[in-house]
Amino acid sequence: MPELPEVETTRRGLAPHLVNQRVRTAIVRNHAMRLPIPKRLPQLVAGTTIAHVERRAKYLLIDCGRGTLIVHLGMSGRLWLVEEKAPVESHDHFDLVLENGTAVRLRDPRRFGLVLWHAGDPLEHPLLASIGPEPLSSAFSGASLFEATRNRTAAIKLVLMDSHVVAGVGNIYASEALFRAGISPKTAAHRVSRARCDVLAQTVRDTLEAAIEAGGSTLRDYVGGDGRAGYFQNEHLVYGRTGEACYHCGASIRESRQGQRATFYCPSCQKR
Repeated sequence: MPELPEVETTRRGLAPHLVNQRVRTAIVRNHAMRLPIPKRLPQLVAGTTIAHVERRAKYLLIDCGRGTLIVHLGMSGRLWLVEEKAPVESHDHFDLVLENGTAVRLRDPRRFGLVLWHAGDPLEHPLLASIGPEPLSSAFSGASLFEATRNRTAAIKLVLMDSHVVAGVGNIYASEALFRAGISPKTAAHRVSRARCDVLAQTVRDTLEAAIEAGGSTLRDYVGGDGRAGYFQNEHLVYGRTGEACYHCGASIRESRQGQRATFYCPSCQKR
């Protein structure tokens, strides 16, 4: 699933090509996504001018003035800029067509993504209203993480992936950040001390920033808004490295299951 760095990389790739551009229409080839794409979307966006392209957690927010397109890439989606008449493939479900002859295209083979329209403040949409602080903002810190985990007996990795605690930290980057912090992903969240929460909040930030700088992780078919693959997967310290030697101590990286997701860790560097 595209996580925060992949969505932010997509945003940065698209924004220079979208802001101040006039929208001609939207083409919806398949309304049946995780939630239905509004049938009136072509009429709603036609003639609008894009003011901003923002991100909240793993959602892209395309501000069209009279409303906002809320886009989520789901499990396997990609959103990128194409020529308006570029050949269409079977999983190309949506185009936002601009007056300049280009289009933003959503390809989503598994159809778990979203394209929604919200006329009010997008941050008040039910999907976004209860999301926690952005991990790259000052609102997320060791203090906020410590407070949020005091009554949580679930494993710290699962809590990091809870969007009510912190926005957009998915499976890849939770594993990577916990390794950098030297914390076992199996440790109960309420047992992580304030000092270790300080370290973990910083490693979450450092990991995400490094991934954004690298253009995200391309593990399957993800590409950024400019059509380029990311390369942070080449810098993974534990994720996807089962049985390989830890770069720090030489122990074999292990894999386990948490919340139906694969977890990767070093049993020596992350003992507690």
